[in-house]
Amino acid sequence: LAYADAGLSTFDMADHYGPAEDLYGMFINKVRRERPPEMLEEVRGLTKWVPPPVKMTRSFVEENINRSRKRMDVAALDMLQFHWWDYANPGYLDALKHITDLKEEGKIKTVALTNFDTERLQIILENGIPIVSNQVQHSIVDMRPQKKMAELCELTGVKLITYGTVMGGLLSEKFLDTNINIPFAGPPLNTPSLQKYKRMIDAWGGWSLFQALLQTLKKVSLKHGVPISTVAVRYILNQ
Repeated sequence: LAYADAGLSTFDMADHYGPAEDLYGMFINKVRRERPPEMLEEVRGLTKWVPPPVKMTRSFVEENINRSRKRMDVAALDMLQFHWWDYANPGYLDALKHITDLKEEGKIKTVALTNFDTERLQIILENGIPIVSNQVQHSIVDMRPQKKMAELCELTGVKLITYGTVMGGLLSEKFLDTNINIPFAGPPLNTPSLQKYKRMIDAWGGWSLFQALLQTLKKVSLKHGVPISTVAVRYILNQ
């Protein structure tokens, strides 16, 4: 509730993020009981569905959507972000068509994607699926969405929601002027998220180049009186 009171009223989650949907259901009920109706109108719960590679029948899709609705305690999901593992399996189109039908029936308000590439996004749009956004990894280090995805989104009106924009915390003062190659010399990379984005840095150009980037970001942050992470987020918002 403290986040919502502070104006942070949109919450991103997934069917497989532990008890995230159940926690949202508890939260939304607190809002209903303890806050004015105006706040309830502002709160949004964005969830994801990451199905296993099975046949996408209407009953299977609806069963999973209903499970999320029950957990989140809502009549309609504000947004369902759909993910698909294997593009060699075209079943994602069947799933999205069933999801669109459920949208028309009032069980989903908006249909979105997560981690889809440009080619598949175009195919989905050509099949008449009303996609509103695609959530992708995007940061000052990982600029892949700017190559083709951003152009297609601009042409079609699909929005980009980004994650990894501060690289799990690597884009911060905490990792400035550190040498992680020396044991115990700097902050440990002790979470799966930090390790994931460290691999991204290795592919991008390595730790020394990343330190040069942090130093540049620090100069900008000092000029504006904000943290490095704020500069990193603002850079992506400006794209």
